[in-house]
Amino acid sequence: MATSTQEIEALDPAAKVARAARGVAGDYRQSTEDLIGEKLVLNMGPSHPATHGVLRLILELDGEVITRAEPDVGFLHRGDEKIAENMQYNQFVPYTDRLDYLAPLANNVAYALAVEKLMGWELPERGKAIRVICCELARISAHLLGLGAYAMDVGAMTVFLYTFQHREIIYNLSEQLTGARFTTSYTRIGGQIRDLPEGFTQAVAKFCDDFLVCLDEVDTLLTRNKIFLGRTKDVGVISKEDAIAWGLSGPNLRGSGVEHDLRKAHPYLDYDRYEFDIPIGEYGDSFDRYLVRMEEMRQSVRILRQVLKNLPDGPINVVDAKQRLPQKEKVLMKMEELIHHFILVTEGLDAPEGEVYFGAENPKGELGFYICSKGGGVPYRLKIRAPSFVNLSILPHILPGHMMSDVVAILGSLDFVMGECDR
Repeated sequence: MATSTQEIEALDPAAKVARAARGVAGDYRQSTEDLIGEKLVLNMGPSHPATHGVLRLILELDGEVITRAEPDVGFLHRGDEKIAENMQYNQFVPYTDRLDYLAPLANNVAYALAVEKLMGWELPERGKAIRVICCELARISAHLLGLGAYAMDVGAMTVFLYTFQHREIIYNLSEQLTGARFTTSYTRIGGQIRDLPEGFTQAVAKFCDDFLVCLDEVDTLLTRNKIFLGRTKDVGVISKEDAIAWGLSGPNLRGSGVEHDLRKAHPYLDYDRYEFDIPIGEYGDSFDRYLVRMEEMRQSVRILRQVLKNLPDGPINVVDAKQRLPQKEKVLMKMEELIHHFILVTEGLDAPEGEVYFGAENPKGELGFYICSKGGGVPYRLKIRAPSFVNLSILPHILPGHMMSDVVAILGSLDFVMGECDR
């Protein structure tokens, strides 16, 4: 029996508001008037454990087969970009923690690099090496959570326990380095808040050794598991052409066989000095995306070991007497340093006019910052290219034709974070 739009809105008042906001022309819900037979419109989320955050999927079902899908995002929107236009560059660093909150260190670094590109600054060798350590630890941490939650979504509970055990060790390392476990706010424009603490490099080296053993255990539990293979093989296939056309990035792009990694294609932080491989998939299905993330973690360990082996000495911050805060001891002892500190804190950096874009290879994909400056300490415009938002845009294309139970496997393989998606 056909279901009219009026009947749906009577049951769900929010549908009427959404329809009015979107306009009748081209509205997904308008198609419900044309439904015939046994088709059903179903809401999955926004409060659903498999959506990994407040994502709402509007699914049209013919039995258990999806015939149409529309992601409804924005439930976590906080206006980060508009907030950035009303505060100094350094003041926005804590807000980057809340983007992909599974990899706050990597977000901090990406934003700092964007502003430093605007300023025309380049960090000393040790400062860049420290940031590489931060980015690769963040990559492993984010993939561990994504992998553990994904395995649990499709029925493998044990993997979650393995991955969280070592993710907790990364949190301990983060606390040792930054003073915080979750929202780190570690970088400043032109450097970091502090150097590596005593014993930190030894702790990272030990983590790398222990972690590879754990990764082999997870590999044994999942990669040849018949149930896991059945849930992920040939499910959610994204062709190479579709991945490029829809603007995917990160593991989701490489899982479709596109060998593109910003650390290789547009090297930053001296990534071109490190030896590592770019894993790519063959079929572009959910299983390939899982394999890519597994191998990426091994390559991150490979990079970390190279950084620790060749860690340079020297300063960690840009030396710019006019644009960097003076040392605290001098501020307390000299009037000139106190005045300089007061001006920088109240007015911010004196950034030049211009426009820059910087994209970093984050765990979820290309996290980019576009900054338009008219001079002074506050950006005129800041736009965040959130990889999770772009990656989710392909859902209406790949979900139709799959069973309802496949949605969980496809969402988990895309590994998105709604804090970054909605911003």
